[in-house]
Amino acid sequence: MPELWLIRHGETEWSRSGAHTGLTDLPLTPAGAAAATRLAAPLAAHPFALVLTSPLQRARRTARLAGFPDALPDPNLVEWNYGDYEGLSTPQIQVDRPGWNLWRDGVPHGETVEQVGARTAAVIARALAADGDVALFAHGHVLRILTACWLGLPPDAGRLFALATATLSTLGYERDTRVITRWNLSPSA
Repeated sequence: MPELWLIRHGETEWSRSGAHTGLTDLPLTPAGAAAATRLAAPLAAHPFALVLTSPLQRARRTARLAGFPDALPDPNLVEWNYGDYEGLSTPQIQVDRPGWNLWRDGVPHGETVEQVGARTAAVIARALAADGDVALFAHGHVLRILTACWLGLPPDAGRLFALATATLSTLGYERDTRVITRWNLSPSA
């Protein structure tokens, strides 16, 4: 049975600061590019039937630096559209909305967690149609939601899966049950 390899992009200025980075097309920082390059060795040893990437430059560059310059863009892998909260950190948002929580309260003029879940369901279906393992280069929240959907959980259960930049995770099977087989692994320098 196939595995899905989830690769979160390297660090950007906003991921480092904690700002919500949805559709803003930010580049990797030098540290983010270096970390993306370290992903190449563990990924090179594994054959993939399909390699997909978010069309945003931080994910595409991570894919290139990790050894996959021909990764296919998939618009369903773009990050959550944070609407009016794009570029703001949780503490900044909580100044006007005390106690605000992305997973519970959502974002004005952006996507709902259920809409992101529907996009990730399409990615999962595309991955399962491939003849082997699939690598997905994308973003923190969309990969967390994809993981929840893989496990048969509601999309907002993605809140339970912390995911650092430039990490590898895999989703697979234990017998016939979908499981997380590895999570949040950082290749060493």
